[in-house]
Amino acid sequence: MRRFVSVTSAAALAALGLGLAPAEAAPAHPDAEVAGVAAAFGLTADQARAQLTAQDRAHRLAAALPASVREQSAGQWFDAAAGKLTVAVTGADAADQARAAGAAAQVVARSQADLDRTDAAVRALVGKGVPGVYGWGVDVRGNDVGVDVDRTKKTAETDSFLSRVRDLGVRITETATSPRQQSGTIQTGNPWWPGSESNCSVGFPVTDSAGAKHFLTAGHCTNDVNQAAYGASGQQNKIGTSNVGGTHSVNAREGDMGVVAVTEAGWNLSASVNTWGQPAVTLTGAAEAMVGDRVCHSGNTSHWQCGEVKYTHKSADYGNGLVIDDLTWTTACSLGGDSGGGWLLGDKATGLHDGGPSQCVQNPSDGDMSLFQPVIEALNKWQLTLVTSGGTGDTTAPSAPGNPRSTGTTSNSVSLAWDASTDNVGVTGYDVYNGSALATSVAGPSATVSGLNPDTAYTFTVKAKDAAGNASPASAAVSARTQAGGGGNRTLTNDTDYAIRDYQQVFSPIASTLTGSAAATIGVSLTIRHTCAEDLGITLLDPKGKAYALKYSGGSTCTPWSGARTFTVPATATPASGKWQLRVTDYGPGDTGTLDTWSITL
Repeated sequence: MRRFVSVTSAAALAALGLGLAPAEAAPAHPDAEVAGVAAAFGLTADQARAQLTAQDRAHRLAAALPASVREQSAGQWFDAAAGKLTVAVTGADAADQARAAGAAAQVVARSQADLDRTDAAVRALVGKGVPGVYGWGVDVRGNDVGVDVDRTKKTAETDSFLSRVRDLGVRITETATSPRQQSGTIQTGNPWWPGSESNCSVGFPVTDSAGAKHFLTAGHCTNDVNQAAYGASGQQNKIGTSNVGGTHSVNAREGDMGVVAVTEAGWNLSASVNTWGQPAVTLTGAAEAMVGDRVCHSGNTSHWQCGEVKYTHKSADYGNGLVIDDLTWTTACSLGGDSGGGWLLGDKATGLHDGGPSQCVQNPSDGDMSLFQPVIEALNKWQLTLVTSGGTGDTTAPSAPGNPRSTGTTSNSVSLAWDASTDNVGVTGYDVYNGSALATSVAGPSATVSGLNPDTAYTFTVKAKDAAGNASPASAAVSARTQAGGGGNRTLTNDTDYAIRDYQQVFSPIASTLTGSAAATIGVSLTIRHTCAEDLGITLLDPKGKAYALKYSGGSTCTPWSGARTFTVPATATPASGKWQLRVTDYGPGDTGTLDTWSITL
């Protein structure tokens, strides 16, 4: 379950446009964003600009909070009225440290683990759906878990469910409406048509590792395999093909995101966002939104609309068994045909439009919200590169890096060098791949890939990229073997016992200070004592928040679990350093058990 985006290095902060430079040195916000936020919240342009500047400061501070504050954090958000980052913490000492760092702090009763356990219990009770229940998730500002119910769809089953979740201390919000997924040059916000169906909206232009052109949009717009995509209705102006091979669309618990391949001549990718009459916004990168942020979206029907982030990582039930987890909920309005359109945090891509009430009302209640899929998850899932500033009109890829070679090895690293690529505008960097996985990105023609296993053969390739997001063909492959031994112990263990309770989750963390990337295959060993192994679901969470399912629940009879089991996990360009977590969920009644110990080999 994704909770916080922890970005601490200067390079990473710079990549998100959230560096620790003084606020007055930050670039000006796009005029369209200022105008949209002013209209959405009844502000003057100067007031909107001041809020957005304060929001930037909040993001920089959130990225730089001390680890001691993060460990006791139960959520964070931007307080627009105060113009500050607010952090919910469980201890007075952490509150004092947060205030010393420049944030506001609230001491709360429920820890992040408490909230996650309650959230997991609600998810288990929801099962495959409850009539009228369309949303559930953690509210960081309320320090509780909320459930949203459309009162017009309630049944006796709904009342029974609500009675049970009240016993968990859940806050229930009843509304008269519920959201639904909306249908309807490659530029964010422009319309496109999946086959002969109603139009959707373009999310964000991207390129793949081979430099081929694509755009991201909603998964429910790309659910058909190898469907033609058009830039105008009536099957004219073909753009390309959506969901190529059936592997480029998701509309399920994992998320709502899909990819359209741009294959037809004459279509260029643009980093310029359609702001429907306002000065265009040019994309400069991607970022994760937090609660309280002012965000805007571009869609073919409602055009340019802004609002506030109310919840992150909140689930939505659209009915007919369609549940999507980890969506961001906002107060911005949206209409049918906006689906797949891009959401922005300043000039950063932050989401793909998922759904909403298909109405635009003043001061919407919790039931009248627009939802989006965080875009960074889609970029990572398909290893895509966002087209950013400088991308407009430039579709020429750099030449492939020449003469790749190994210049040295250790027991856990390989150093590489290659001849520089050329480009019609200019090369901005290189991506180094370990097999098919991205190992590292560098600015110049050399790199060291760390975090490798001793006495192991590896094969690397390199691709150059330019400011428009164009990627070169891969270089010739270069093979190298790490030296034997001396690599150090890369197995980490948590021996703390955790009780496993009915319908609850256990989160057992391991803090890693290892350098480089995790191994291409991660080993996990765990020891559990439990009366019903079939009721347990076990997941590994990496430092980026990506979930790797180790064991699913299910089975007609219960068998006890007593002892150690091992699992292997194929990882993709995952850093070894950071907080790894083992999540154990009990989905059944009448069980007892304990997580004794677990270890991870990186």
